[in-house]
Amino acid sequence: MDGDAFEAPPPASGRALVLHPALRRRDEGARTPEMRLEEAVGLARALDLQVVGAEVARFAVYRPSTLLGQGTVDKWKGFIEAEHIEVAVIDGPLSPIQQRNLEKAWNCKVIDRTGLILEIFAARARTAEGRLQVELAQLMYQRSRLVRTWTHLERQRGGFGFLAGPGESQLESDRRQLGDRIVQLKRELEGVRRTRGLHRKARQRVPYPVVALVGYTNAGKSTLFNRLVEGRVLAADMLFATLDPTMRALKLPSGRQVILSDTVGFISDLPTDLVAAFRATLEEVQGADVVLHVRDVAHPDSEAQRRDVLGVLGDLGVGLNSSEGKSGQPVLEILNKADLLPPDARETIANQAGRDENKVMVSALTGEGCEDLLAALDRLLAASREVLDVTVALADGASLAWLYRHGKVLKREDGDDVARLTVSLDAADRARFEHRQAGR
Repeated sequence: MDGDAFEAPPPASGRALVLHPALRRRDEGARTPEMRLEEAVGLARALDLQVVGAEVARFAVYRPSTLLGQGTVDKWKGFIEAEHIEVAVIDGPLSPIQQRNLEKAWNCKVIDRTGLILEIFAARARTAEGRLQVELAQLMYQRSRLVRTWTHLERQRGGFGFLAGPGESQLESDRRQLGDRIVQLKRELEGVRRTRGLHRKARQRVPYPVVALVGYTNAGKSTLFNRLVEGRVLAADMLFATLDPTMRALKLPSGRQVILSDTVGFISDLPTDLVAAFRATLEEVQGADVVLHVRDVAHPDSEAQRRDVLGVLGDLGVGLNSSEGKSGQPVLEILNKADLLPPDARETIANQAGRDENKVMVSALTGEGCEDLLAALDRLLAASREVLDVTVALADGASLAWLYRHGKVLKREDGDDVARLTVSLDAADRARFEHRQAGR
């Protein structure tokens, strides 16, 4: 990728404090608060904030008024004043009243995890579709926070005439306008969803299997995408470097072509509104023939990240058919960032991949293991093939050529007007061939 293909991110702006609220009694098996804090700091830096302080805020019970304990609120008040903190990031959900009370106590802007992620998405969205999706998610988030966000909302618009009441409050007016805009955005995104559906049908007529890259944010999906297809997708060591999906043709060792799709990364506690807004984009994963689940195996929380990704996919109705025997789409687990593993861990991961044909250890950065990945993808597509008998008119040279190009012709007998073939096709190509013949 050319060094000048993308502009460098702007310098960090805005001094920030990051706090991860944690109860002293934590569920076993959950991520450690320290790892969650580290991720929250990464999110803040992805928004170009200068993180001046970061800490796990521990307390016995959540306070309805401020979420944090009063001691924690008082403790950080002096720090915020002394360090001229502009933004306090609370790595968890805040109610509107909690957000307002913390802003009053600290005299700075307070943002919760959902708001932070939405801000990142708003800053990164490039396509018109991406901007629509982010705006919808932001408005749905803001709808419950109008009282906190806008200070002018207590004013009344006067009515006219003797029978008119006090008029529509500014709050009611703005909430109504916001609701109207949400309805409009949903309508526009429904059009996007229909358009994507038409594009998928078009790909069925020009039949190439679709392979979707999914994974936790910063797992290396875009780096792997660029490595495999020599693409020019932004790949950076930051959370949510990619928001807008990109598709490119990829040629496998067998000569077969597939469409490789790079998608937005997932994260724990992904805002519900954001998942709903990006459903049109994530439908590309639902319609994929094969899913490549890219994992950062060098990350201490790799297993927890894996569970988060599978959880989000499950919420979207995407079933995965992995080594665990679950029904759904076939999936390959790509154990990425092998170059960052220490020798002992590297050997363990390599042995793990060697024992499971649905796992491949790679380094997208160096290219190590990418040939094995392509071979495994070829094998997975071939394994799903079905043997069927078809009859094609000899005059239909295009269909005959299509079968030879996309399947494996095991037997052929030519009659006077037709050819009878026994062909091995995968399920996706069989559906595409049947669709092709039905349209004739």
